[in-house]
Amino acid sequence: MSENQTRQQIVQAAHLLAQSGMLFRGEHANLSARLDEQHILMTRGGSIANLRPDDLSVVDLRGHLASGELMDPTMQEVITMHTRVYNARANVGAVIHTHAPHATVFAVAHQPIPLVYEPLLRFGVTEAIPVVPWAPRGSDKSVNAIVDVVKDHPGLPAVLMANHGVLVFHQDPISTARLLATLDEAAELVIQANALGHAQALPQQAINEVRERMVAFGSRT
Repeated sequence: MSENQTRQQIVQAAHLLAQSGMLFRGEHANLSARLDEQHILMTRGGSIANLRPDDLSVVDLRGHLASGELMDPTMQEVITMHTRVYNARANVGAVIHTHAPHATVFAVAHQPIPLVYEPLLRFGVTEAIPVVPWAPRGSDKSVNAIVDVVKDHPGLPAVLMANHGVLVFHQDPISTARLLATLDEAAELVIQANALGHAQALPQQAINEVRERMVAFGSRT
């Protein structure tokens, strides 16, 4: 995609998050997308509910601002979190961090989101979404824990940040926003299912069978 197309996709993803209730009450979140092998486009901080294409900055993968501006000095913490994920996994095209309400319940409870909701399989999720230990956002301890999961679980597209929120990463801004919405929906359904007794595991063969159907029908997600 061109830079302009990437900007438009990030804006569309931000609006999708706002419309689907993926933002906490301050409407803050941070989104980024890969521009080329060395640069990403990234939100500048603050509310993204009314994000516009010009409300984005270019950052290199060393974490340095290449063009544009940042609204908040603490965004450097967030930049580090995003760029380290891109550097660790070459196929990641977009990263989103929010405090999506139901997924964050699991982060606060220090409980992984179990793989019980079939739609997650269509995003390549093949295991529970783990919780990384708490550490200050953007600190070496926090980011290193995230990167360890990214490297050790190459198919996993999300992590929960203990007592904080959720980080998701996928092919492009739109698919990443949809993944986040699906993950939060899964978290909500697990909470509700547990009130009825317990959320039930998917059949053991579900991962392969869904993957085969996706190939057969040419589906990406």
